[in-house]
Order: sequence, then structure tokens, then C-alpha cells
Amino acid sequence: MKNKVFQRAIILASVMLVTLVSLFSGCASGGVPALTAQSRLRVATTTSLYDTGLWGYLEPKFEKKYQVELDILYAGSGKALEWGRRGDVDVLTIHDKAAEEQFVADGYGVQRNPFAYNYFVIIGPQSDPAGIRGMDAVDAFKKLIEQGQTNRDVKFVSRGDNSGTHSKEKSIWQAAGYLYEDVRESGAWYIEAGSGMGPTLVMANEKSAYTLSDMGTFLAFKGDLSLVTLVEKGDILLNVYSVIAINPEKMTTTNIEMANNLIDFLLSEEIQELIGEYGVKEYGQQLFTPCARQNL
Repeated sequence: MKNKVFQRAIILASVMLVTLVSLFSGCASGGVPALTAQSRLRVATTTSLYDTGLWGYLEPKFEKKYQVELDILYAGSGKALEWGRRGDVDVLTIHDKAAEEQFVADGYGVQRNPFAYNYFVIIGPQSDPAGIRGMDAVDAFKKLIEQGQTNRDVKFVSRGDNSGTHSKEKSIWQAAGYLYEDVRESGAWYIEAGSGMGPTLVMANEKSAYTLSDMGTFLAFKGDLSLVTLVEKGDILLNVYSVIAINPEKMTTTNIEMANNLIDFLLSEEIQELIGEYGVKEYGQQLFTPCARQNL
């Protein structure tokens, strides 16, 4: 009897060992493959694509199609580009055209591929103490700095984090004739959040302040804000999102095959349609407009 019990124990232990080996080696019998460097894809994305929930919507679709685990790292575009230069990620989805083009020109990225756009908007209190409602963005910024230095009810909260939104803000100040460093030092009316779009919106709301936001994130947070859209005119407010694979000639460890799969996925007709439909039922308008292969 003891011998039989011992034999069964040996058989059970052997079966368990074989099962564990199958699970972690991805054997041909259908076991679950271990996650290796090639079965993971590290994606650096902007806070706006993350805060709107778009990545949460697309991620499981991509993982199911390609049997891969996505590691989504979100920060401002500046931080994402830094991760790309260090080889910490395989692919970027960001929105800072000038920085993206420089990234590719420097050999870190393979190609810039626009896949969606929306617009930046200037939002602020319904009372609009600076009087910018309906202006174009450049004139609105001129009015904001003038009023900010004389009217204590006028405050502006900046991302202040070297993100794509922050870069856009800087370009508007430049178009308005101001050096950004001078704006930063122009008084207590100008506040730097140093954080993502969501927290910046919350801070601006708490302070009844103005801020620059991408339309998608503003719509996603709108239900919790008392701020309203005041300025949404002008080509300068165009906000284009691009996907860029890290150059394997620069970073030999990059998962270029899966990065290219992600690019094909985002540019595909099926996913472009889903991007265009995302948020429409919930918010009553598009958060993003698909733009695959457009020269934006």
C-alpha cells in the first residue's frame, strides 16, 4: 500500500513538473508561453492618449491580435522622447511635431506616422475675467498676459512639464511676441503645474484659472469641471498624434517587428474607424479624428 501511495506521489509530482515546464516554455502542446523581450512591447505615450482612455480601449485589441503584452508608459511627449533616446521603449505615440521630426532626423526614430488629431483649446472660468472668449489663440494669449499682470482674478495654469501641450503653449507665446522665460517670470498669475493634462485641468478648475488643453482630455474631464471652452479657433491649435518606432540601428534591443505591427494596427482602416468613433456616444463628439497617411 505504501509503495502504491509513494508511486502515485511520484507520478503526480512528475505531472506537475511537466505542466510547469510547459507553461513557462511555451511548448507546442498549447501551453502559455513565457513573456520574453520579444513577446512584450514597451510603448511610451502621452498623458492625453492615456487620460482619455483611448489606450485602455485599444490595448486589449492589439494584445489579442498579436499575442503580445503591452507595457504602456505614459508621460509628456518630452519624457517619452527621452525614454526613446535611451532605448527604454520600443515605440512612441506622442504629439510634438517639431520634436518628433528632430528625433527621426537624429536617427532615434524610423519614421513619423500621424494617426489621429484633434485641437487644443483654451479653457477658463465661465465669467472669463480676461475677456478672451471667441478670440484666436495668439490674441488670447496677448490678452491673458496683459490682464494677468493687472487683474488678480486672471490666472493661467501651465503644464510646465515639457510635454507636447507645453511645447504648443510655448509656440503660441512665441507667435504672440513673447519669450517664454519672460512669461514664466511675469508674475504670480502664471502657475506651472509640472504634471499631466488631467491633474493640470483639476488644478486650473480649483483656481478658477485658464489653461491650454487638448480637446480630447478636456471632454473626458468636462463632467468634473466648471471650466468652459473659450478659444478654439486658429490653425496653430491643431494637435496631431504620431507613432514612431525606435530605430533598431540605434537601439539593437528594440522590438522592431512588434513596433511595426503596432504602426500597421493604428494606421489600419479598422482601427482608424474605431479611433474616429471613440467617445462620440459618451461625449457627443469625436475626441480624435483619424488621419492615417495624411501629411500633417
